[in-house]
Amino acid sequence: MIITDTHTHLYSEEFNEDRNEMIQRAIDAGVSRFFIPAIDSTFTQSMYELERNYPENMFLMMGLHPTHVKDNYLDELQHVEEELAKRKFYAIGEIGIDLYWDKTHLQEQQDAFRKQIQLAKKYKLPIVIHGRDAFDEIFAILEEEKSADLYGIFHCFSGNYEQALQAISYNMKLGIGGVVTFKNGKIDQFLDQIDLKHIVLETDAPYLAPVPFRGKRNESSYLVNVVDKLASIYSVSPAEIAAITTENSKAVFGI
Repeated sequence: MIITDTHTHLYSEEFNEDRNEMIQRAIDAGVSRFFIPAIDSTFTQSMYELERNYPENMFLMMGLHPTHVKDNYLDELQHVEEELAKRKFYAIGEIGIDLYWDKTHLQEQQDAFRKQIQLAKKYKLPIVIHGRDAFDEIFAILEEEKSADLYGIFHCFSGNYEQALQAISYNMKLGIGGVVTFKNGKIDQFLDQIDLKHIVLETDAPYLAPVPFRGKRNESSYLVNVVDKLASIYSVSPAEIAAITTENSKAVFGI
């Protein structure tokens, strides 16, 4: 059984004490494909180091995270462009709009999101969207930019059924992780109405650990708890969830 974690911050300082052991635990649990989102230029070298240490397992994205869009965001976008020109990446991400923490730079976030969508089209790459308290703002830009060559993943999807359908209409898969196991997560109430072909798995480690680890540091091995929850929701075996979602991730990332 091959399980794919389409979104995990394995370079996080929260793993500095046991990174290799944590990655080995995931591989032992069947999670052997890890897609690594970018945050900003300060994390780039740590991402490259992960890839050097696990060349068969780590697949890197490049992008500027919306919560790191500050006054210097154009310099950060220049870094994104420079790295994209140098080597292969598997997605532009994570990108989007976050109005939960800070609304100060909404205009800059919108501009950065548009520019990075355009980079994705230029390089024929998927996008991985981060959205928090910003569905309307994100959908407005996706509507502007929609095209046959715009596709990707709505990371950590936590919206309602109608928003799920809207995201899918823009060629986005839904990234499903620990939230599906939460009592108040709500997405478990309608997911069985969404065809499995639209679903990919993720942890967002070290964040959003699933039950029974909620509130603790998340790690990629805990993705098996998400697999089990989805198997229950869809009334299929965990092996089928793993197989279908891994095929879906291959359709997005091309590997």
